[in-house]
Amino acid sequence: MVKEIQLRVNLIEERKENILLYKASKQLAIDKNEISAIKVLRKSIDARKKDIIFNYKVAVYINEQVPEKSDYIFEYKDVSKSKEIHIIGFGPAGMYAALRCIELGYKPIVLERGKNVQDRRRDLKAINQDHFVNEDSNYCFGEGGAGTYSDGKLYTRSLKRGDVRRIFENLVFHGATEQILVDAHPHIGTNKLPKIIQNIRENIIKYGGEIHFETRVTDFVVKNHKLQAIQLQNGNEMAVNAVILATGHSARDIYELLHRKEITIKAKSFAMGVRVEHPQEIIDQIQYHCSGERDELLPAAAYSLVHQVNNRGVYSFCMCPGGFIVPAATANGEVVVNGMSPSKRNNKFANSGIVVELDIDKDFKKYDAFGPLKGLEFQKDLEKIAFFAGGRTQAAPAQRLTDFIEGKLSTDLNDCSYQPGLRSAPLHSLLPKIIGSRLRKGFDAFGKKMHGYNTNEANIIGVESRTSSPVNIPRKEDLEHTKIEGLFPCGEGGGYAGGIISAAMDGERCAEAAIAKL
Repeated sequence: MVKEIQLRVNLIEERKENILLYKASKQLAIDKNEISAIKVLRKSIDARKKDIIFNYKVAVYINEQVPEKSDYIFEYKDVSKSKEIHIIGFGPAGMYAALRCIELGYKPIVLERGKNVQDRRRDLKAINQDHFVNEDSNYCFGEGGAGTYSDGKLYTRSLKRGDVRRIFENLVFHGATEQILVDAHPHIGTNKLPKIIQNIRENIIKYGGEIHFETRVTDFVVKNHKLQAIQLQNGNEMAVNAVILATGHSARDIYELLHRKEITIKAKSFAMGVRVEHPQEIIDQIQYHCSGERDELLPAAAYSLVHQVNNRGVYSFCMCPGGFIVPAATANGEVVVNGMSPSKRNNKFANSGIVVELDIDKDFKKYDAFGPLKGLEFQKDLEKIAFFAGGRTQAAPAQRLTDFIEGKLSTDLNDCSYQPGLRSAPLHSLLPKIIGSRLRKGFDAFGKKMHGYNTNEANIIGVESRTSSPVNIPRKEDLEHTKIEGLFPCGEGGGYAGGIISAAMDGERCAEAAIAKL
């Protein structure tokens, strides 16, 4: 017999050996010797009150053993001589589209503009140390996409778009820790993701798929509203049966190509703002109601904040406990920041995007001439402002948080995790009013919700501009483009995902849709 139950354990009890066994036997009113095993299904922490509680969902096995195998089985077959499906982009959407193709007996041919995870590292070092951005290999482009050298957060609200558990189990199949199956807010870590992604690549190749790195798509050959072929940067042309377009939210050249060829795209609402960084100790003390260092049983504290300002949401985005800030520009002449954490989340800083919702129909009137690219052009302009304010390098414009709220230039800045460095700048006046004024009011409200949050020890760094795609590539219910037969817009780049898991699920769905068409 197996029974699923909820258990609550306080911080003192958490230290005790076999506490779950004891609590389960009491709740079920059975002798503990009848319990063969307890499997933790979900674990979360409730730190809203001083008495911190660990919430467990567990499966209690009564006179029965835990099954050795997962309910999910991944069976891949040799597809080296099978019908081909082309996939542009090898981020989470592209990877899982390729894996699903193999499961269903089709050969994926992946075209990725960037480099593999190992070779990518040199280009990331060049951004951080030499302030040079390789436009095809950076924190956004390359094997694994923007997710590879990112925080690796796996939390998603897209529970109705596919089988979330299946993606988690597949990540474990490819080397992720089983802890991601348990944690309420699962996380892999930027130091662990590259090996998992390498394992996925090797599996795709092992079963007959192809992955071509440093292979940028530059044109689509369309006849009678049907995609016939794709052209590559090296001049080669590849005939195609179906194309899954999974290029990510920063592939601006793809949006511009589609617009130039009059392939329907639409401007889309998105969010922009800054990244704020505190000493992790401050966030721990606020969230765990402690005056010194946090208890060793507690992870680096996270937070989630939201406030309405002038009919727009101001909210925390991609919060990274024990993390660091990285340069996410995809071209020279722009500055973009993002955040990430290693698996142990043991860096001394905590950072989070704090962004403002922007309405594509109301907030971009000056950019209407750009049509469906108006949000993209606004995004570009803000990143150029950040570049010049940072001193025309990858150094980022920054301000002490309290100075930003008060509207004054910082005479000096706090230490920061951002390797290219910071430069003091008046972000309160450099940011457009639709963003800057709302951020200042938002921070003021956040300081009242989290006492101690608005501190002189925190920096804000600009700009956080790549939260999601500013463009939507429309598709029908069968996931095919509304006008072009054989083209399947996918993942974050199409406007259909917002993170690793939702992108992976969309990749699987697009693979199934493309195969159904064939």
